Amino acid sequence: MEITRENIDELNAVIKVDIKKDDYNPKVEKILKDYRKTANIPGFRKGHVPMGMVKKQYGQAVLVDEVNKLLQESLNNYITEEKLEVLGNPLPKDQESFDWEQDDYSFEFELGLSPKFDVDLNTKKPITQYQIVADEEMIDNQIKTIQKQYGKLVAKEEVEEGDVVAGTFKNEEEGIENTTTLPLEKLKGKRNLNKFVGAKVGDTVSLKTKSLFEDDHNLVEFLKVEHDKAHELDVEVSFEITEVNQQELAELDQELFDKLFGEGNVKTVTELKEKIKEDAENQFKQQSDQQLLNDITERLIETTSFNLPGDFLQKWIQVSGENQLTAEEAKEEYEKSEKGLRFQLIEGKLVQENDLQVKFEEIKEITRDRIKMQMAQFGQTDPSEKDLEDITARVLSNQDEVKKLSEQVMNQKLLDFYKEKANLDKKEMTYENFVKEVYK
Repeated sequence: MEITRENIDELNAVIKVDIKKDDYNPKVEKILKDYRKTANIPGFRKGHVPMGMVKKQYGQAVLVDEVNKLLQESLNNYITEEKLEVLGNPLPKDQESFDWEQDDYSFEFELGLSPKFDVDLNTKKPITQYQIVADEEMIDNQIKTIQKQYGKLVAKEEVEEGDVVAGTFKNEEEGIENTTTLPLEKLKGKRNLNKFVGAKVGDTVSLKTKSLFEDDHNLVEFLKVEHDKAHELDVEVSFEITEVNQQELAELDQELFDKLFGEGNVKTVTELKEKIKEDAENQFKQQSDQQLLNDITERLIETTSFNLPGDFLQKWIQVSGENQLTAEEAKEEYEKSEKGLRFQLIEGKLVQENDLQVKFEEIKEITRDRIKMQMAQFGQTDPSEKDLEDITARVLSNQDEVKKLSEQVMNQKLLDFYKEKANLDKKEMTYENFVKEVYK
């Protein structure tokens, strides 16, 4: 057997595999002899079927199967030994005059080669690394939310600003009839609020749906209208008040602190604010880290220039799925996936050159830590080593879970690497300003 390669250009090559009869025939003959021993053919005792008949019935199928196995194995070995970095899989070239009746065969395969390029994290324009802080206003709002959540409603007869009213929204023509509980703070503007203030249980208030709430999506929640309809809805609705309640806030005392954070962990309002700030900023860190990953990904794709074997990849996409695509469909799929492929190559180069490989022990460690955290939430703060090992083993027996964990570990490795090596500009801001700047 002989394998040769012709490099068409830096990104495309053709491999030719010449297979002689001596390469495959011993294996084919052995398989046919084994078939002869077990073949059940009417008129012949088992093991006494003439070899000519066995070859006639099974010969070509066995030949094709063994040649294809030999071809695939030799092709894979060649790519490995030559250290060829290929994209997709080798594609067999059409051979119109191919004949299985010959003794010797020649096959040709197209290869798409991975491009050569360098990755520079030290970009001229720095990438923003957001540090989101919880400001006093956010902390105070969170405390008020907690006080409402753990407070109580006190029934009353007449509506005042800040109350919560229960009742039914109605509009017969639009098919609106929904009983709900409405915090008056959800209303938009003094005009809407003033229609409620001074009203009593049993009164009916008339309202316009347009500009009823600060957010039109509240119409979906309180009136139960369809989402697509909410943005354009401009009708008059009635609201019959069936109940009026004053929101009595929970006291900021030790009983509340213990409910929130466990006995004795928070003892003062100052400590409460510090705890809320810490918890909020931990959540913000996850969001800012994800934004940093997204921004660096976009910047690397933008600044790392290289060509791809586009024509080859479109051919490969066309035939590699469950259903063969048309050339136009394959081109469309390639254009949609090109950006992702580029980053896969960039990421792979960074991982290889900087030894960022994920080790199984790292996956096992993060799994154990998460299991301990989950058990602690249910009061098991000191699980035995055997319990931890058993649960960890069960989790890691699921290959989908291992893959997901591996991706998470790799993302963290890349994030740490970026923070150390990339040209970053740290920018501190509140969450509200972060949302305005990033999501505009």
